[in-house]
Amino acid sequence: MVTGDENHEAKPISEAKINGTTGFPPIRACLFDMDGLLINTEDLYTKCANIVLTKYGRPPLPWSVKAQLMGIPGSSNGDTFHNWAKVPISREQFKKEQTEQHQIHFPECQPLPGVEKLLKDLKRAKTTQGLPVEIALASSSEKNNYEMKTSRETTRAVLELIPKEHRVLGDDPRIQHGRGKPAPDIYLVALESINSSLPDGVPKIEPKQCLVFEDSVLGVEAGRRAGMRVVWVPHPELAKEYKGKEKEVLAGRTALYPIGNDEQRGEVDDGWAEQLPNLENFPYEKFGIVVS
Repeated sequence: MVTGDENHEAKPISEAKINGTTGFPPIRACLFDMDGLLINTEDLYTKCANIVLTKYGRPPLPWSVKAQLMGIPGSSNGDTFHNWAKVPISREQFKKEQTEQHQIHFPECQPLPGVEKLLKDLKRAKTTQGLPVEIALASSSEKNNYEMKTSRETTRAVLELIPKEHRVLGDDPRIQHGRGKPAPDIYLVALESINSSLPDGVPKIEPKQCLVFEDSVLGVEAGRRAGMRVVWVPHPELAKEYKGKEKEVLAGRTALYPIGNDEQRGEVDDGWAEQLPNLENFPYEKFGIVVS
């Protein structure tokens, strides 16, 4: 069992402060979140919530509230949401009606721009040292939701570019209950799934050789806590909510959902994370990746 209680990679963080980005080894593994990063589920989550809210005379879900829910399993029916929504029905009824909308609309999920090309490029990519680049999925979505979201043939084909044994979902038994993002566990489990499948003689991949791709603030923090480099690709509306706070996001220091072990987080401007507007035209060379 991989746990997230260890203080991973404190030394490389100090090295990055001294050497800047030049002190990093080539990336050997790319680990991907799914919702809002690879597929357009964040817009669909909002759509489903708004259908139920409108039915009960409530206003649409604003990004100021949604930003506090992203990346937390079950948060769409939690205290933060209901303290704002004040719908005149029980939480159980709201969950039932929202689940019905998910069943209708999740099959509409589509890959976001640049995703298919990026995954295909990485499948044939090597590091500057000639080692293959591995890919994995680390999604908070549970298996039944994953199946709905990937039920469209074209969407499923893109997600299946990631090997099945490298796809880690939110209800994976290797992840202790209550240890979802921003805890690092899901990314550490994803890395272990890669390392356990490497051929004999190939060196195991270290966290500092991994690049996490995330759209949520808590996901960025999870990647930082795992001792990995991170690329943050927020929804444009989420980026607006965090305008002026980008450095804290990239360091994993927003304290949006405190879990302790603060020494696992990064430091502002330590070079371990950066923000991109989307996944198109990805700068492979910056991360020591060569696409032939």
